[in-house]
Order: sequence, then C-alpha cells, then structure tokens
Amino acid sequence: MRHRRLALIDMGTNTFHLLIVELPEEKHHDTLVLLRTKVGVRLGEGGISKGEITPAAFARALHTLQAFQEEIELHQVTEVRATATSAVRVARNGPELVQAIFEQTGIKVDVIPGEREAELITKGVRQAVPLGPDKNLIVDIGGGSVECIIADEATIFWKQSFEIGAQRLLDMFFPDPSGIISASAVAAEQAHLSTVLAPLTAAIQHYQPVTLVGASGSFDSLADMQLGELRTEADLPPCTELEMSSFQHSYRQLLTNNHEQRKALPGILPMRADMLVVASILIDYVLGVSGITRIRTSSAALKEGLLAEMMQ
Repeated sequence: MRHRRLALIDMGTNTFHLLIVELPEEKHHDTLVLLRTKVGVRLGEGGISKGEITPAAFARALHTLQAFQEEIELHQVTEVRATATSAVRVARNGPELVQAIFEQTGIKVDVIPGEREAELITKGVRQAVPLGPDKNLIVDIGGGSVECIIADEATIFWKQSFEIGAQRLLDMFFPDPSGIISASAVAAEQAHLSTVLAPLTAAIQHYQPVTLVGASGSFDSLADMQLGELRTEADLPPCTELEMSSFQHSYRQLLTNNHEQRKALPGILPMRADMLVVASILIDYVLGVSGITRIRTSSAALKEGLLAEMMQ
C-alpha cells in the first residue's frame, strides 16, 4: 500500500514554507517529517501598501512554487494543500498569481481570510506549545497581517486578524531602513498601533492572558538573538522560552543600530533585519498594554494547523 504523503504550503507575505510529511498507518504513531523548508520570497516588498504584487515579487513566487513542485514530485506526495494569506488576499493581481501558479505547477492555492488564518495558527501552535488551562495571547506577525488570538489548550476565546504586518509597518514608518529608526518614527508606530489594536487591548483587559506565545519568524529571530546563533528550520525545538531581559536587550540593539549593524548581529537573518525593528516595536507595545512578563515562541504555526486538521 502506498503511504499517504502530504505537502503543506504556506505562502506568507514575507516567507513561503513547505512541509512534507508521511502519515502513519496507525493513528497513535508519529507523523514522519520528510522535508521542512522555507524561502524568503518577499511577496509584499514594494507593492503591498499599494495593493499589488510587483513583477519581481510575482516572478520570485512562481520560481519558488516551481521548486516546491519539484520537491513534491521527488517525495511522491499524494495530497497537496497550499494557502496564501495577506499579500495575495489584498493584491489586485492576487487572482492572477493564483492562476499562474496553477497553470505552471498544477498546485491549487487557497486564499484564506484572516480569521481562518488565526484559527489555523492556533491549531498549529497547540501542536508545539503546551498551552495548558491558562489563557495565552498568541501573536503571529506576518509581513502583511498580524493575527492575535486569546486561547487555552481547548478553547479560542477571541481572535482577530489585523492588516498591519511588518512589511506594511516598514513602508509606513521606516521607508528608508538603512539608518537608525528615529524616536519620532517609533512614537508614530506606537500611536498607530494604539488606534488599530484597540480591539486587542479591550480583549486583553477582558480575558487577562498570562503568557505571550509568538508564532512567526520575528519571534524565531528574537530567540536566535538570545542564543547568539542562527538556527535552521530543522533545528528549532517545538517551544522556546524567550527571556524578558533578552527581548529588551535585543529591542534596544535593533533600535540603536543601522541596517548594516543590525544585519551583523548574531542570530539575525539578513532578510529580516529591518522588519524585526517594526515587529519588535509591536511586541513591546503588546507587552506594555498587557502587562505580560512571559514570552514563549512556537516553531509551529499555520501549516502545522492545516496538518492537524487533515489528520483529524
């Protein structure tokens, strides 16, 4: 009998992820991970704030999906699930990209709404982080949108997707990231967040989450900075404790260094050096309004949530 092999593709605004797994024949056995890889496609670069995917980003996306399709064929995958999020959701030429991907690779891409994204992220995080009976604030800072969820191990109490991802924040408040971000730009981003994230602030006051669980590349990068080394996707443990003192130290470094200095910091992926500045301002803002003092990072997010659903 041929094994059931799944390929899960998460086409994020900044990064495309591919996960290939073989499902066990017996329910209680472990899923075998055959491949876990990611590519920095920067789909939102240069166009997300204008509601379009630039020709260069369009080409990078197609090229990456063609490479993913080669891996899918190589691993004799039996089912493929591909999802696209914020950048494709809001772009005028998003449907065109979905069509081009299907024509050139045969992969059907499902463009999902933000609320569905939040639900899948929660299901993914639960695979990696023991949430327990306490309420957790799960935050996924994408390039295009930010998903915020208040949940425990069994229940989602509140969820919302905000179209304020790191690429958008970068375009708005830090359009020339070669230098040091000014104090006035930091204040402007904080003021913007206080307006846009008002529903989150209200939900935090109502539900009183005790832990922040980060489920995106920005949090992985902050954990890498804490370790002082850049880990690969395969090296990531399911869950990492991010010390508050470490976050505050990294945050100060990101704010006081220019682009070249940021890129050279131990644990930083050069592609993420600038987005991490605006993402850290967002994390600091959330910590401020919530009073949360514990941060955990999850190696699992949307694609693992899809996998969990498919295995039910």
